[in-house]
Amino acid sequence: MIFDTLIHNATIVTVNPGFEVIADGIIGIRSGIIEVVGKRSRGPLPKAVEYLDAEGGIALPGLINTHSHLPMSLFRGLADDLPLMTWLTDHIFPAEAGHIAPETIRTGTLLSCAEMLLSGTTCCCDGYFLEDHVAEALNETGMRAVLAQGVIDFPAPGVPDPANNVSAAVDFVQKWQGRSDCITPSIFCHSTWTCSENTLKRAKKAAQDQGVLFQIHISETRSEQAEILGRHKTTPIGYLERIGILDESTLLVHCVWVDEKGIELMARRRSRVSVCTESEMKLASGVAPLPAMLAAGLAVGLGTDGCASNNNLDMFQEMDMTAKLHKVHSLDPTVMNARSVLEAATIQAARAIGLSEVIGSLETGKAADLIIVDTNQPHLVPLYHPVSQVVYAARGADVSDVMVQGRFLVRNRKLVTIDIKGVCAAAHQAARKISGKPG
Repeated sequence: MIFDTLIHNATIVTVNPGFEVIADGIIGIRSGIIEVVGKRSRGPLPKAVEYLDAEGGIALPGLINTHSHLPMSLFRGLADDLPLMTWLTDHIFPAEAGHIAPETIRTGTLLSCAEMLLSGTTCCCDGYFLEDHVAEALNETGMRAVLAQGVIDFPAPGVPDPANNVSAAVDFVQKWQGRSDCITPSIFCHSTWTCSENTLKRAKKAAQDQGVLFQIHISETRSEQAEILGRHKTTPIGYLERIGILDESTLLVHCVWVDEKGIELMARRRSRVSVCTESEMKLASGVAPLPAMLAAGLAVGLGTDGCASNNNLDMFQEMDMTAKLHKVHSLDPTVMNARSVLEAATIQAARAIGLSEVIGSLETGKAADLIIVDTNQPHLVPLYHPVSQVVYAARGADVSDVMVQGRFLVRNRKLVTIDIKGVCAAAHQAARKISGKPG
């Protein structure tokens, strides 16, 4: 047997069911699939076309960002330190209406992909407008993604007539189903306060008919909770249950204001969850009951949200912040330990977006989506516990190599498929137009 690629001299954090950590491990890859993962045996290395010496670094599954709005990297820092509704209605919605177009969608998407790949994210779950252009750009990079066309009940980029919002989403799904090994289409309703009950039902039925994931922002703020209670006499989660939205193919994003009954209902329906800790902190939305949701058996993944509300897409930072926030919030240092947080960025995240049979752990038969963390850094020495080191000490910038489907997309900290200088130049040009300042 000759492998396409053999990774050796690595500490492997498998995130498999036994959560094995393998010292001096090897990973053999052929045709984009992991064929061997285990401890190196004595004697010469197995034969391979290409070898990667990890130099004692940590090999782990590529991180999975379960909620993003990729083109919004162009709005990074545009409007900070504001309440959610002020931020959205006075700044973000107007910026989108005036500046979101195919060329800016492409630039923002490539900028986000570059940031994610360089910081060890190999897969994201996205929802935005003009998502066909997002898919085209992302497909060029080689990243893996679940991509959703946004649905909203007012004129939006690419869908000037809201009456066509669901049909546009269906068109997107049908165009991308089976077209790319690394892109899975989806449908994304913005929220219960921007989509009517009729729109929510039609969009969910369309997702069911097409066999794809349905995504929605829900229970993000206290004001949303109060509004739904006043209008429908039930919680946001209760409202989604009433109208037939909750099931195993629904991804509920945020879930900050969810009570025990809501968690029980979500678990009964086997709905999935994405929690975006840093965005929720920055917008002062609150603290999602992540430990309780995990205890209930829910598949919960971590996400960054868009760069306009986070301001970065670094999943290492997201893991570190999530662990520490829940410890201080509960006054319990054992809550959200390093293993559970890493799982929320890998295998739990893969379950949340419906890809756990393909990615999320380093196991034979799964896709070779993996990263190498260079541990030869002052802040990563000494190395006692690799998992704790990944969660509490590592940074996105420590990632040296990134592979998706057996293909290197980052090698020696350099992007292989993206012209980063050209993308940054285009982003600067777009920002000048958005800000109204001459270049």
